[in-house]
Amino acid sequence: METQEKRQRKPAIGYMRTSSATNVGWDKDSEERQRKAIQTYANRAGYKIVSWHYDAAVSGADPIDTRPGFAAALEQIAGNCVRTIIVENASRFARDLAVQITGYDYLQRLGVELIPADAPDHFREDSPTAVMVRQILGAVAQFEKASLVAKLKGARERKRRRTGGKVEGRKSISESRPAVAAMARTLATQGLSLREIGAKLAEAGHTSTTGQHFTAAVVSRMIA
Repeated sequence: METQEKRQRKPAIGYMRTSSATNVGWDKDSEERQRKAIQTYANRAGYKIVSWHYDAAVSGADPIDTRPGFAAALEQIAGNCVRTIIVENASRFARDLAVQITGYDYLQRLGVELIPADAPDHFREDSPTAVMVRQILGAVAQFEKASLVAKLKGARERKRRRTGGKVEGRKSISESRPAVAAMARTLATQGLSLREIGAKLAEAGHTSTTGQHFTAAVVSRMIA
């Protein structure tokens, strides 16, 4: 019979990542080692792992929202009450410091706690280095945004002077690829999740301009 303690365990997601394809496979210990470390911490800290997500052969410098496994974890989080992700260590979340900090800040805005099993307080401590990186990244992002706005404004003004007419913004997929949007809406009536719809579109040869599956957010805009 399940004990009262087990019933009260907090739900969490286990996330694993392996950078090199040479460390992926049944005869390698990377996934097994990470899973064991995460499970051991979860048992000790009072968490229940409700699902596992794994990015195999994915660089630790890649932004978290571009990774299939982590994107699936975020989609799951959006649909249930799980608000904790446990990783073996900080480098499994992201090896690049800037990606670590920006990724963690993004999860914080979503109300999601990220816990490295080997150092649970790693992301809770605002070290001088972390504060400095946040400030630098914030300044760079502000500069890039201001530069982009200025470039776009200049381009619109030049086109307006050249054509003498209205300058339209970037077209949505529903406007530029109406057949794809129509297929997405049809698939949505079948009760498929946004991620499943993206996969079905890819099977039919419909992908983003970079050849990737449409993300859940993009599919959502198509349906809307």
